[in-house]
Amino acid sequence: MRRVLVLRPEPGAGATVSRAAAFGLEAVAAPLFTIQPIAWSPPTERPDALMLTSAHAIRHAGPALMLHRALPAYAVGSATAEAAVSAGFPDVRIGPSDAAALLAMMARDGIRSALHVAGREHKEADHPMVRVTRRVVYGADPVDALPDAARAALPDGAMALLHSPRAAALFGELVGDHTGIAIAAISPAAAEAAGGGWRAVVIAERPSDASLLAAAATFLAG
Repeated sequence: MRRVLVLRPEPGAGATVSRAAAFGLEAVAAPLFTIQPIAWSPPTERPDALMLTSAHAIRHAGPALMLHRALPAYAVGSATAEAAVSAGFPDVRIGPSDAAALLAMMARDGIRSALHVAGREHKEADHPMVRVTRRVVYGADPVDALPDAARAALPDGAMALLHSPRAAALFGELVGDHTGIAIAAISPAAAEAAGGGWRAVVIAERPSDASLLAAAATFLAG
């Protein structure tokens, strides 16, 4: 059975489940995190640009984020960019796969100050030419135990999709014994965070949901 286990939070989990059918995969959603908004206040000084490293930040930042809609929005990856476009940002620029590379891109574009809206567990990144003001706008709370849907799917050979290093580390901790489980990681960092001892490990060619599903489909077809 070509089945994958989707561990990312909603609404991303539902999007991946829907997208999986196009790759000939049956997907089971078992999110490892729940997302909660966190109240925040915009900085008093207007930045040159927005720095977006998570689609969840766009979804949960609330009306205050819309005060900066006229600014160029620099987004890590296509999923974050799509969320920004859907939210009504007219100038969205897709950057590389991590915050440090995104800041380097902003510096090349002449951006000197940026507002970074982020999750509580975000990865810090700075650049000598870009002054970054950060605001935490959401938290991702981990589950205490592996969801029942995951426990039911794994013995049947489902391949776990790891969309982030944090999810990978948590999954590796919750399942305990890795030896009978195959994983597909969205990046080398996610694969590393999962730890060792897995039955098989594949890594997406690009840090996107579609690329991750393609990697899983190729492996399961073999």
